[in-house]
Amino acid sequence: MKEIRALIRSGRPAKRWADHYVTVFALLVAAVVAAKPVGSALTTAARQATPAQVGAGSALIVAGYAAFLALSRALGPVVVPPADAAWLVLTPLPRRSVLSRTVPVLLAVSITAGLALGLALPVVTAAPGHLVAALVLGVAAATGGMAWAVLAQSSAAWDAWLQVTLAALVLVAVLCAVAPHLLPSVPIGPVAVACAAAAALLLRRAWSALARMPARILLAASTRTGDLARATTNLDPSGLAWIAEDAHWRARDLRSRSWPRRLPVPLSLAWTEVCRLARRPGPQALLLLATLLPMVASRAGFSAPTLLLVAAGGLAAAMSVTSGARRDAGDPTLARLLGVGSRQALAARALPPVLLAAAWTTLALTCLDMTGPWLLLGVLCAPAAAAGALRMARRHPVDHSMPLIDTGMGTIPSGPVLWALTGVDIALLGALPALQAALDRPAHLGGYLAAQALWGVAVLAAYVWRSAPR
Repeated sequence: MKEIRALIRSGRPAKRWADHYVTVFALLVAAVVAAKPVGSALTTAARQATPAQVGAGSALIVAGYAAFLALSRALGPVVVPPADAAWLVLTPLPRRSVLSRTVPVLLAVSITAGLALGLALPVVTAAPGHLVAALVLGVAAATGGMAWAVLAQSSAAWDAWLQVTLAALVLVAVLCAVAPHLLPSVPIGPVAVACAAAAALLLRRAWSALARMPARILLAASTRTGDLARATTNLDPSGLAWIAEDAHWRARDLRSRSWPRRLPVPLSLAWTEVCRLARRPGPQALLLLATLLPMVASRAGFSAPTLLLVAAGGLAAAMSVTSGARRDAGDPTLARLLGVGSRQALAARALPPVLLAAAWTTLALTCLDMTGPWLLLGVLCAPAAAAGALRMARRHPVDHSMPLIDTGMGTIPSGPVLWALTGVDIALLGALPALQAALDRPAHLGGYLAAQALWGVAVLAAYVWRSAPR
């Protein structure tokens, strides 16, 4: 093993002391820059917070920790470079020695996430006096969670328990947001000590599990990470959607389902989206739980971005049912086999995004106690969200040949910027009456409701007519 590692290192340029100096200096600069906002946040946390704010902040932290565990589980977390995956993993070398290079990376990521979690705990709980215990708790929870993800990668039993834990964390986050008085108050010191002990045990088990990590799981994780790195390097996030969707459906056997009787042929394209939603209930359950996010942010004291979260959530809900439109843009064979024109097909594809965006916005605004005309105004923005989601699903890959934009802080490529704004522009255009009402805050919304109803449908119809000329 030492000879092989020496052969690999011989083809790489040796790191000089300047490389380590730059890394340490960058970390110190980042710490100095973050010291002032962190200190300001801790000083602000010294004031007495209401139980609703503490519950909402705790819900955000628990949800963030659950997202950290889910992301660690989805990415691997143990991965190897492509060369090692194609060569060293399949050799009879000790598996732990092959995977040892991944351990420092996972520890660095876990400690960074744990420090962020530990700094956020005193802010949301208004208890800056327990900063050390909060930091210990955050680092222990993050490192222990990463070790648990490693164990879940090597064992199906650990993976099942991790999924149960993720569901429990989501339930705790919902309880913190909806009924914080039902949760008991626990001392942070003993919890930090217990969490540190549990993290140490999990780290020891994870280190032992590296020796028996299955090769097929390592190869699959390395392939996913390589695709992610390639899409990130090429600045083409649209490829990630194709990779994730194809990887999900490739490993599943689907049963055919009969279509409803007397269903018009164009609406059959919308019915395929309904079947897809029924076959993937997990993302839709998360989307349903996300309707609580604006309410949680508002109770936690972040009242400014509340309406922005509602708008982004409605657009995300509409985007979740546009896979058919995305595939039609690349290969319109299915619509042609059904004898449906391109305009009829795109109009049928627009129906599920409109309905789902309207339902999501209704639930989110209801959780915010915004009823009556304001609730109706949010629902009427669903056609604009559908138009933006369809435009996002049908956009082309990033054009890296476009010129650079010269700003006061440097130059940025215009291709990724225009790609990111594609779809958001038409959604904002279709919601202009609602945006004007949100800025003016009028006493009567009758005129704005009528304008939004007509303008949103007009923007969606114009997009369908313009994007599908045949």
